[in-house]
Amino acid sequence: MKYIKLRKVGNSFGFTVPKELIEKYNLKEGENLHVIENNDGFTLTPYNPEFKKWANAFDKTNKKYKNTLKELSK
Repeated sequence: MKYIKLRKVGNSFGFTVPKELIEKYNLKEGENLHVIENNDGFTLTPYNPEFKKWANAFDKTNKKYKNTLKELSK
């Protein structure tokens, strides 16, 4: 478990992300992170949850119409 200290930045709070996590998740300066609220607090992620929904829907469609899509790609 990693701990991050909150710091006052103007009228808000900010924190720094440890180098190990920046490298592990290939984060870049200026990149948006997604905050997902849950019962235990929140999750901060570089992954867009809307994209995940889209990818799941695409996989479902791709499996259902595999042969049709293959023929259309010719």
